Amino acid sequence: MTSTVPNVPHLTLNNGVKIPAVGMGCWMGYPGGGQEVEELVKNALKVGYRHFDTAAFYSNEEHVGKAIRESGIPRNEIFVTTKLPNTHHHQVAEAFEQSLNSLNIDYIDLYLMHWPQAMVDGRTLAPEEHPTFVETWKDMEKLLDTGKVRAIGVSNFSLKTLQVLLPHCKVVPAINQVELQPCLPSLKLKKYCEDNGIILTAFSPLGKCSSADNNPALMNDSDILRVAANHNAAPAQILVSWAVQRGTIVIPKSGNVERMTKNITLITLTDEEMDLINNIHKKPNMHRTLLTHYCQGETCFGWTFEQLGWPYDIEGRVKEGSVW
Repeated sequence: MTSTVPNVPHLTLNNGVKIPAVGMGCWMGYPGGGQEVEELVKNALKVGYRHFDTAAFYSNEEHVGKAIRESGIPRNEIFVTTKLPNTHHHQVAEAFEQSLNSLNIDYIDLYLMHWPQAMVDGRTLAPEEHPTFVETWKDMEKLLDTGKVRAIGVSNFSLKTLQVLLPHCKVVPAINQVELQPCLPSLKLKKYCEDNGIILTAFSPLGKCSSADNNPALMNDSDILRVAANHNAAPAQILVSWAVQRGTIVIPKSGNVERMTKNITLITLTDEEMDLINNIHKKPNMHRTLLTHYCQGETCFGWTFEQLGWPYDIEGRVKEGSVW
């Protein structure tokens, strides 16, 4: 495969493993995707992506792996993340092997606990029920001894859940993957993670992860549009560049070759432009999650916002005075 690799910086995880700062998210907005996912990954590889993010829940690991194998690009040049499903917190080793077999790419670069909450026999367990996410993490630590995974981390963990987890860790999570974008910069979470050697990965950095997310507030924000005009760039390019420039990893998803190429073409923003974007969340009604489609009331996948450590009101706005 002929491709040009863009000048994407690499960040170093707390165990020395290097990870490209821009990756391709492989959630299609619904489980599965089949041939569409294969084409997504193949096209992304052609335009220079070397970092792919999938999950057992996405039901497309097999197709992601197939596209990578058929690319002809050496395995050690590609970084692959996948995730432990909620339904297998009590079967970590088995779930990991299933993902590795589905991907069929020799090893996994990064394995994440997809959510802190566990589900057994169709029921979401309460935080204190077994297995707790601390117990699940201890089983994930054992995976490193297999030599089949290079790093482990978490996803959708808040300041609250990390403060419960970290005192019990022999291995500090390398990554915490969460929603991050200018409406939800999560400044206190970011500082806590940095202080503890954890890098944040931003999912849905453009403000949506499926067709159910139709809030145009971010992409149409006047400051984002002004900065984009300054650089003759697309708003999405500005959002990705902002995320990388603030020291986070970002995994936008696009099946459109032109857009995926722009997303990996980073722009150096001025200090003034960074400040402008950094302050977007201070605008009226803008300090919020933009992904409310998977929440019901003040719960998400069986846990309340309080149990998750999310300081949102019922409409997804960050409550005034919250630690976030």
